[in-house]
Amino acid sequence: MRPARTAVIVPAAGRGERLGPGAPKALRSLAGQPILVHAVRAVAAARDVDLVVVAAPDDAIEVTRSLLSGIEHDAQLIVVAGGETRQDSVARGLLALPSDVDVVLVHDAARPLVPPEVVDRVVAAVRSGAQAVIPVLAVVDTIKEVDGDGSVTRTVDRSILRAVQTPQGFRRDVLQQAHASCDAADVTDDAGLVESQGVMVSTVAGAEEAFKITRPLDLVLAEAVLARRRASDGVG
Repeated sequence: MRPARTAVIVPAAGRGERLGPGAPKALRSLAGQPILVHAVRAVAAARDVDLVVVAAPDDAIEVTRSLLSGIEHDAQLIVVAGGETRQDSVARGLLALPSDVDVVLVHDAARPLVPPEVVDRVVAAVRSGAQAVIPVLAVVDTIKEVDGDGSVTRTVDRSILRAVQTPQGFRRDVLQQAHASCDAADVTDDAGLVESQGVMVSTVAGAEEAFKITRPLDLVLAEAVLARRRASDGVG
C-alpha cells in the first residue's frame, strides 16, 4: 500500500485589481520572475509536500506550465484551469487530486515568500490529528470598530485577535465536504468555509515574511525581502 501524500492547491486565476491593470496578479514580476513561480517554489521546497496543483487562468495554462517547468523541486506539479472565484479554483484543484492524497493545503499565490518551515508546521499539525489548521500572527496594530458613518464605536481587544495567513491545511475529506456543502459567497478563506460546517480550526505560528502581495507597495517590500535573502545566501 502506498503511503498517503500531501498536496498543496495554489489558486492563481485571480486578476488582482488592487495591484493595478495588467497581467493576472500571480503572473506579475517579482525580482525578475512571476509571483507564482516564487510561491510554488516556496511550498514545493517544504519537506512534507508531495504534490502542488496550480489553478491558473484558463487562458494562460500553457504559459503557466512553461513558467513552472524550470523550478527545481521533488514535488509533482499539476496545472489546471481555475474558476471565476478563488473557491471555484480550489474546488477544481480538489478534483485534480489523486486518490492517495489525504492532507490538502491551500496557499495564496500572492504569498510568495512563505518559509518552508511554516508549510511543514501546518502539515505536521494536520497529521497530528487536527482537522483544519491555519498559520497566524498576533495583531500589533490598535483595532477600532466603526459605524456606517466612520465614527469609532469601540476599541477591540487585540490580544485575542490573530492575522491569518496561508497555507491553510485540512484533512482532505473535511475540505471536500465543506466545498460540497457550503455557499462560499460570505467567506474569504477555506478555514472560514470549514468553520461554517462546525469544524474546529487550530493554529500554528505563521511568519512575517508570509505577507500577501495586494498593493504596489507590497511588491517593493517583497523585493527588499528577496534582496536580503540573496545577501544572506551570498548570492548576487
